[in-house]
Formats: sequence, structure tokens, C-alpha cells
Amino acid sequence: MTDDTPSRHDRVRRHATPSTHNSLARWTDARSPLRVAINYVVVWLARISPSLRLRRWLLRRIGVTVGDGVSWGLEATPDVFWPELITLEDHAIVGYDATLLCHEFLQDEYRTGEVVVGERAMIGAGAIVLPGVEIGAGASVAANSLVTRDVAPGETVAGVPARPMDDDSLAED
Repeated sequence: MTDDTPSRHDRVRRHATPSTHNSLARWTDARSPLRVAINYVVVWLARISPSLRLRRWLLRRIGVTVGDGVSWGLEATPDVFWPELITLEDHAIVGYDATLLCHEFLQDEYRTGEVVVGERAMIGAGAIVLPGVEIGAGASVAANSLVTRDVAPGETVAGVPARPMDDDSLAED
């Protein structure tokens, strides 16, 4: 992404916590417990289903935008509180045990932000994507990476936090 592209922090919505408690202690003020419970059950089913078709169907039931040919890995977890903020474009791959988060509960506020995984982008096993992050078309996120910034189309990132991999860093491995 270019320097004038807004960062994920510019794209997340901030919601003040209206008390002295931290925002997680007051999560029921932010989201219906029934909605979260239903989402949790559907997410659990999607995580263990052996069928990609069933996983896509289940994700759509909780509001995830799922393009054609999306592959959602076993044990991968969408945000349970705000799954409707996730967009998976055509033929994206989300690897085994990856997590896409659309919320952050903090002391004085909670934040929500969309996560967009571009067409034919790949997220490796165990990777975590934070709220407000956009992963461009054809981009790749290495296994066990923590994605705190946007990933440009066609770029490969790795690490904690995830950083672009260049030809030199690939040669060192």
C-alpha cells in the first residue's frame, strides 16, 4: 500500500466504554449475547466441518461475505463478535487455525474494523489478522504471522509483526 493509503487505525471505529470497567467487562453492552452465542456455535461448526462447501455456507449465515471458490481451512476462526465485517474475495485461502479479528477490546474503548482478504490472496496456518487490515489481491501471509498493517496486492509478508519479504530475506532462509 502507498504512504497516502489510510492505515488500519484510520479505518477502525472507536466506541467509548461508558464506565470505569474495561470494554471487555462490558461486552454485552456492545453486542447481543444471543447473537454472539449463535455466532460461536456456527463458527465452531465451520471450524470442524470437513466440507469446504458447508464451511462457506455457514460463514455466510453469520454475515461473512464469501466469494466464489473461497477455501476456509480447518480450525480457522472468523471474528465471533462482528463476523459481518469480514470479506473474503473470490478464491481466497484462509489456512489452518488462522484467525481474522474485527474487534479489539481495550481499557477505555473497543474498536471494530473490516477485514478484507483480496481475490486469490492466501493467509497461512496460524496467522492472525487484526481489525481494519486489507490484504490485497494475490498477496500471501506466511504461517504464524501477525498482520498489523495492510498487505499490498501480490506482496508476501511474514513475521510478528508481519513485514514484507524481499528477495534478500528469502535467500537468507
